[in-house]
Amino acid sequence: MKVAIGADHRGFFLKEKVKSYLIRLGHSVLDEGTFSGERVDYPDYAFKVARRVASGQAQRGILICATGIGMSIAANKVDGVRAALCLNPKMARLSREHNNANVLCLGADFLLFPQAQRIIRVWLSTRFAGGRHTRRLKMISFFSSLQGRKPETISSRGDSSLCSERSLPSPPIGGGR
Repeated sequence: MKVAIGADHRGFFLKEKVKSYLIRLGHSVLDEGTFSGERVDYPDYAFKVARRVASGQAQRGILICATGIGMSIAANKVDGVRAALCLNPKMARLSREHNNANVLCLGADFLLFPQAQRIIRVWLSTRFAGGRHTRRLKMISFFSSLQGRKPETISSRGDSSLCSERSLPSPPIGGGR
């Protein structure tokens, strides 16, 4: 699997260990930086990795900063990305099974490398469950497509009509996207 990886200065050292771990597992790694512990802005790296995943240049992405929060917020601004902050293997499994997360965000200040390894191993090996979760992801995609439109042009019947089965498009949500 091709995995894009990125970190800010706070996640740099864990990123280097994760990169080596991914290579040992047989994955191809696209390292989007940062390449030192020098202070940088995390959104730059979140957008680089998220764009690689959204464009299909990578099947998955991993982002690391101090908490994982900023990276997940930034990555989720890129259409087609479903970034999940995971602090344990159960969160990693559910982020894949239920949400088809394609970008994993980790907090270097909250995880030791062995914990990160377990989270990554579970996250990379878990498949999307589909079923009712597909409908829910379509609801999110549909709502996202409405952003920027005037509220009165969206629906006059309240928000529940936004996501009826008839109104939901079928965006690609399998595989790496």
